[in-house]
Amino acid sequence: MFNYILKRLLLIIPTLFGIMLINFCIIQAAPGGPVEQLVASLTGVGGNATARFSGSSSGDFASTSKANIGVATGTSNTYRGAQGLDPEIITRIEKMYGFDKPAYVRFWDMLKSYARFDFGSSFFKDKTVISLVLDKMPVSISLGLWTTLFVYFISIPLGIKKAVNDGSRFDVWSSSIIIIGDAIPGFLFAILLIVLFSGGSYWQIFPLRGLTSDGWDKMSALAKIKDYFWHIALPVLSMVISGFASLTFLCKNSFLEEIGKQYVLTARAKGLTEKQVLYRHVFRNALLIVISGFPAALIGILFTSSLLIEVIFSLDGLGLLGFEAVMQRDYPVIFATLYIYTLLGLILNIIGDVTYMLIDPRIDFERREA
Repeated sequence: MFNYILKRLLLIIPTLFGIMLINFCIIQAAPGGPVEQLVASLTGVGGNATARFSGSSSGDFASTSKANIGVATGTSNTYRGAQGLDPEIITRIEKMYGFDKPAYVRFWDMLKSYARFDFGSSFFKDKTVISLVLDKMPVSISLGLWTTLFVYFISIPLGIKKAVNDGSRFDVWSSSIIIIGDAIPGFLFAILLIVLFSGGSYWQIFPLRGLTSDGWDKMSALAKIKDYFWHIALPVLSMVISGFASLTFLCKNSFLEEIGKQYVLTARAKGLTEKQVLYRHVFRNALLIVISGFPAALIGILFTSSLLIEVIFSLDGLGLLGFEAVMQRDYPVIFATLYIYTLLGLILNIIGDVTYMLIDPRIDFERREA
């Protein structure tokens, strides 16, 4: 097992390199980079970027640059909307963002920094990337962790019960409810919950925005816990409803497949009770396919699926941070979050494989590779 884990850990390096290289090329080729964003903001032709410049505030830089527009040389630039802008300003902007260097040099410098977990600073937020990620992490961890736990705690028992009672009235009715829940997008269900329980049209039971109430720091420990779960209840519920359907059916089908195998008939012939057969023999084998999807489910819920939920419930998390970074072409935030997400995903996949082997010692990835 040790050699297998070591190989997988070493494989992270070329995998990370390939993913970062492909995404770097794609993002560099996309129009509307950070230089264009700032140029558009300075010339008043659009753009939503504000930035640091030579230690000055963004407002000071904007006013200074617009003053320079009046004495521009009229030389055309390669950037859209930059005609008439002083070429010296363009040069200073390129240097500030590192675009005075060739693309391969910027990519290599980025990899060296990321190897030291130095992610630099945001182009447009006057903060380091790591501080931005840490600020948004509690929201995303709250949504992702609780959603994943509830999805698995609901789906596995429900899938087992549906498998044991396959074809019964309970199986049919529960399948109908699950399919209806799966057909409703999470964000629509979130809006429905707001209308019903957050003062939209009916009851004002849950808060509409934020993860905690004002004055949370001054509350007692018990009051903090209550306030936290009071705020997180509706966002998590809206994500759970749309997330447990596929896992429930996967768990049911996995158990049905195992129940029909020869070793189950043998166990029953030996006089074991149905519970002993189900939980001592079937459970371990059937659960393998469910566990295999845990890393992908956790990463997906933690970093991507929560974007619309964050917007609807005014939760400032990693999903919203990534979306804003893409819209603003904030390259340090884009590549740093991509690096972090990919690294976590690869590590969780290794943990999933190790869990595989711990649950069923018959599975030996090392021997299979040999």
